Order: sequence, then structure tokens, then C-alpha cells
Amino acid sequence: MKVAIVGTSGAVGQEFLRILEERDFPMDELVLFGSSRSAGQKYQFKGKELTVKELQHNDDFKNIDIAFTSAGASTSKEYAETITKYGAVMIDNSSAFRMDDDVPLVVPEVNAKACANLPRNIIANPNCTTIQMVVALKAIEDVSHIKRVHVSTYQAASGAGASGMEELEVQVKQVVNGEQPTVKKFQHQLAMNIIPHVDVFTDNGYTKEEMKMYNESRKIMGTDIEVSATCVRIPVMRAHSETIWVETESPISVEQAREAFEKAQGIKVIDNPSANEYPMPLFLAGKDEVFVGRIRKDLSNPNGLTFWTVSDQIKKGAALNAVQIAEYMIKAGLIK
Repeated sequence: MKVAIVGTSGAVGQEFLRILEERDFPMDELVLFGSSRSAGQKYQFKGKELTVKELQHNDDFKNIDIAFTSAGASTSKEYAETITKYGAVMIDNSSAFRMDDDVPLVVPEVNAKACANLPRNIIANPNCTTIQMVVALKAIEDVSHIKRVHVSTYQAASGAGASGMEELEVQVKQVVNGEQPTVKKFQHQLAMNIIPHVDVFTDNGYTKEEMKMYNESRKIMGTDIEVSATCVRIPVMRAHSETIWVETESPISVEQAREAFEKAQGIKVIDNPSANEYPMPLFLAGKDEVFVGRIRKDLSNPNGLTFWTVSDQIKKGAALNAVQIAEYMIKAGLIK
């Protein structure tokens, strides 16, 4: 088994290195790729020093079985044929192919079987906010069909990559020192602030991030689910939070919902409000699961439920989901 990471120097690329090592991913060789600026950089993996190769249109992927790509949509589109032409499965973390009909969009806890049909040898990793949400929604969908969802996200700086986290860290120090915060990555100062704006606005008044949650959820769930989202950036380093309201075809009690979440794959329940116990990003960064709490009936709709989720954006929201896709494919005999 020969594995590649494309975009090694980025936040998600670095997370791939950590996850592949901590999960002891079954492989014989790991090859690192990056841009001309990253080529030559060295990283440690399982006690060995690996050097980043420049991504080029050549035969470097001839013996690669799995390529985890996280170098941006334009790079994924440009190099997809080069990466896959000799049979490598490309698990792509960008938005490049998510809505293509001939590319499955996969969250293993929800629709792993979609990996069996790969016309282009490409699997798309969904947007981080969508991954987190559909893992939780699947538990409810298995009890009663979800008709519609309203969701507000509270997204960490990590969603904007390593530079986003660095900007928040710098701004916090500047604010503490009484200096004018430097604003480059985000639309406004993020430290001591909340920005109701993630990605660019579309003609309907929703941002692209919000429309991703609508479109991607329908493709992954394979249902007529309707999703209305408001995506918000908050001054947290990593781990996104979401308030989720669902309307189901049949009423679901809080007890039924809690039981469904507790039995579901990839979910941990922290739901004891009387003891001030609920998921919080400060304490859950670096964890694998989607954490669920504040489970309650909606007061305005007998078929409504409301709950709160937290999950590490770089981990489950990106690199870990991609690795879990590969693990499923190996276990299912789809990659040998």
C-alpha cells in the first residue's frame, strides 16, 4: 500500500500526517507532495524524515494507491487526471468535485457504500460544517425522516486554514497589548468579535458556505431534506459548533433522540445541563467524534427537536473523515 499526501504543509496536510501515524494506517510507503514553495521541506513520520516533492504533471503517482489531496480546488482540478490516471484513488478535501454527479460525496457514518462506485477514481470530502451536521442528522433520520433543518454554525478560525488561526492569535496579542489588530484573512477583526459571514455572498443573500450545507446534505443523505443555514465565524482556534433544529415526519422524544445519538457511530453525548455539562470547543479540539448535547424538544413544533454539536474542524471536519473513507475502502476490499 503506497499513500500520498498532496498539500502537506497546510493545516489539513499536517493533520493528515498526525492522523495516519496515530491510527497506524496500513501502508508501506508515504509520499509527500506540495507546491514549488513547499518542495524540499522535511517532515517526521514514524521516526523517519520525509521530503516534500513538487507536484508536477508526470508519472509520480504511477504506484500510488491512495492520494489524500488538500491543496485547494484549483490544484485538485488541474492535477486530478495526473493523480488518478494510473489507478490511484483520490480523496479530495477541496470543493472541486463535491457536487459532480460522477463523484461520490462521502461521510463514512452516513453513506460509506457510495465509495463502491468511482467512475473517475475520485471521492469528495464534504465541507467541514456539513460533515459535522450530517453525522448527527443520520442518527435522527434512522428514527424518523427529517423534513427540514435550520442550523446556525459557530465556526473556528481553523476553517480559514493555518493563516486564519495565526491571524486570530496575533489579534488576541495585539488587543491585550492595546495595539490596533491586523486584519488580512477575515473580513473584519475576529478577536473579541463575531462575524456573520463565512465565504462569499451569493445572489440569494446566503453565502457559499451556507449553500454548501444545503446542497451537500441532500447529496450525502440521499433524501429531500431542506436545510437553511446561517454560518458565523467566532474567535475560537479550532472546533466548530452548531445549533441544529430539525423537523421530522413523526414526533421524536428527547429520550428517543438521546438513545439514537448514543448508539450512533462517531457520536459522543455530553448532555447534563443541570451539572453544566455540554460540548464546548475549548475542551474538544483534537478529538475524533462529533459531540452532541443540549437535546430538547422544540417549543414551537411538536415534530421539532433542537440540539447542539461540537467537532474539531481540522480533524473530523477534514483530514480524519478522508482517512476514515480510505479505511472503509480497505476493509470493504475496494482498495487492495
